[in-house]
Amino acid sequence: MISTNDFRTGLTIELEGDVWSVVEFQHVKPGKGSAFVRSKLKNVRTGTIIERTFRAGEKVPRGRLDRRQMQYLYQEEDSFVVMDTENYEQITMSKEQMADALKWLKENMILSVLFFQGTAINVEPPNFVELEVVETDPGIRGDTASGGGKPAKLETGAIVNVPLFINVGDIIRVDTRSGTYLERV
Repeated sequence: MISTNDFRTGLTIELEGDVWSVVEFQHVKPGKGSAFVRSKLKNVRTGTIIERTFRAGEKVPRGRLDRRQMQYLYQEEDSFVVMDTENYEQITMSKEQMADALKWLKENMILSVLFFQGTAINVEPPNFVELEVVETDPGIRGDTASGGGKPAKLETGAIVNVPLFINVGDIIRVDTRSGTYLERV
């Protein structure tokens, strides 16, 4: 059990039989009455966000998530097969579970899979991926009035804004947390 006074961003708690991550929190001490904690919680399984108010010092169960490194193998219609890198156990995950990782997903990529009570609930792609540019407009020399960037389609289907000197066939490094171009490899 954890006290609501100990809330911090990223902390996971169990609420209504599901696991929630604290996105924002604020301790409020009104002039009259008892203190309370106003929080914004994100469901780790579905991604929905709710606002919840707790009494200060109220105890809530801590959400225990297991994180395992797994390798993405292949896609089978609307499901995705991943393999545990330690015991070679394969599991099938749905499109909803893979939502954050879909646009960066490449075969044989190592992913972090989150488990809650033995069930896979979410996938986190690596923070940085190297992908090939498959489609982009040619950069025109001297055209920097637009900020010096252009959209580029990557081999996974993701579209990222890149500098003008990037061409089709270039391999670039992308930050998956923000979806931004970092460098040419």
